[in-house]
Amino acid sequence: MKVLVTGAAGFIGSHLAEKLAKRGDEVVGIDNFNDVVYPSSHKRHAVKRLAAYDNIRIIETDIRDREGMFALFAAEKFDAVAHLAALAGVRNAVKYPALYVEVDLNGTQNLMDAALEHKVGNFVFASTSSVYGNTTVIPFVETDNCDRPLQPYAAAKRAAEMLGHSYHHLFGLNFTVLRFFTVYGPYGRPDMMAYLLAESVTKGLQIPLYEGGQMYRDWTFINDITSGIALALDKPLGYEIINIGRGEPTLLADFVHMIEDLAGNKANVVHKPKLAADFVRNQADITKARTLLGYDPQTSVKEGVRIFWEWYASREA
Repeated sequence: MKVLVTGAAGFIGSHLAEKLAKRGDEVVGIDNFNDVVYPSSHKRHAVKRLAAYDNIRIIETDIRDREGMFALFAAEKFDAVAHLAALAGVRNAVKYPALYVEVDLNGTQNLMDAALEHKVGNFVFASTSSVYGNTTVIPFVETDNCDRPLQPYAAAKRAAEMLGHSYHHLFGLNFTVLRFFTVYGPYGRPDMMAYLLAESVTKGLQIPLYEGGQMYRDWTFINDITSGIALALDKPLGYEIINIGRGEPTLLADFVHMIEDLAGNKANVVHKPKLAADFVRNQADITKARTLLGYDPQTSVKEGVRIFWEWYASREA
């Protein structure tokens, strides 16, 4: 199978490209190597890791380049698309709402139109648990309306989900939405909590801890996330929305303690109130993922944190 992986130099994208290459797929990865959310040097480092695979090619381009996307699809003849490219992060979205809509919604539409034009068999779209907002339905289930997003990142992702339904209804595009829950693991984004904690316990850097750590997140290890994506790529479903998480929320304060225990040092936390763009609890109902995809997360939070910490510690040595 020939797969386009957008955002292939990012955290999830680079792991997915590697997984697909290992199983024998031909992977074309694209990324624009922007610095909006975190330094592009992290992405350049990821691309060096992927250079070991003969069946991965990385192209530097931007999904906002509509003509460029059509030319790419015409030249490559993809069987499937794993669309991970996005401006991510709740707090940056509050600062740059127009940019987030331009990339996460309009860029997605460019890819969808190119996929239709060139008869791509399956389009898998990376969405986010942030679309659930402050829902009172716990665990989060895909039938929730998700019509009250708390910030532009979630709003743009939800809009793209809905546009995908329109494209399926009108044009027959196979469009699977995967709503990811808090992803962590080796080569993780340096703006996310796991990496920030590792930096804090080793370098003494101050990091904010909202609500005294009394917030729950459904921490999901990177290998489980990419397994879910690979399963979705292999199974066109028409139009479906599917949670990809672990289904076992962990208190943020407990996650902090896990990192501290492994490091043998305390994080330098600064206590702050919850931001208006944040939610107190997220937890995935993964029944649908198990039923439709055969998804079965394997890595406990305790084990995943250990693997992440070992990677981080060896990286810093």
